[in-house]
Amino acid sequence: MTEIGEPPPCTTYNEHATAPVLLVADHASRHIPAELKQLGLADWVMEKHVAWDIGSDQLAQFLSDELNAPLILAGFSRLIIDPNRNPDSRSAIVEISDGIAIPGNMDLNRDQKTQRLESFFEPYHDRIAQRLASFSAQGVVPAMISVHTCSPVFDRVVRPWHIGVMWDKDPRIPVPFMQRLLEMDGICIGDNEPYSGRHPHDFTIDHHAEAAGLPHVGIEVRQDLVTDTAGARKWAGILAEGLRGILKNTGLYCLLQDSRV
Repeated sequence: MTEIGEPPPCTTYNEHATAPVLLVADHASRHIPAELKQLGLADWVMEKHVAWDIGSDQLAQFLSDELNAPLILAGFSRLIIDPNRNPDSRSAIVEISDGIAIPGNMDLNRDQKTQRLESFFEPYHDRIAQRLASFSAQGVVPAMISVHTCSPVFDRVVRPWHIGVMWDKDPRIPVPFMQRLLEMDGICIGDNEPYSGRHPHDFTIDHHAEAAGLPHVGIEVRQDLVTDTAGARKWAGILAEGLRGILKNTGLYCLLQDSRV
């Protein structure tokens, strides 16, 4: 479905970085190819959280620079198909998001859904799998970090957390990461807030990292903190400060079943 002049469904940033860490950004783009006619949506919708994680592209790139780690970014709006949902789930291609109807997702047939899967979802996840396989070929067990941003208000509830840490069964990165963040002044941390890493619909980390036993964590940063370049750079620095010591520990880089945590 990608045409000449259209951006690819995923890109790699800092490809030759040397850290044994892979960063991913599932919702780093609001792009919808011209062929899909913006899914019938008004321009203002594309500025909202329903279309992408605002600021997550710059945040992830600055964090990639800070950690000297490669980064893979999805190059399409989650409204086409959400790369962080199981493709068999009804939440992968939504007809309504945050109360907004998505006309271009209504009554899709099997072939149309398959085309979205093959044109967008699979290339992104194939790229992740290939990068992880290249680590494995070098005898490296990498860590995986997923970067997201969240809206400051949801369903009329104000979210106080500056950073949310999403995790489930593997505490190796998230627990010391939260401890380090809590030692910094003036930062409010959410332990599986505002979203939980135990949510059964999250896909990317579960599929590529948790299932394989790789050390991993999901990170949410509140969008109003990273809407401009200065904010994205600042909060990437804060994340890096919290992560850097953990990622320097060579004992981290083993499969969970082989570790003693």
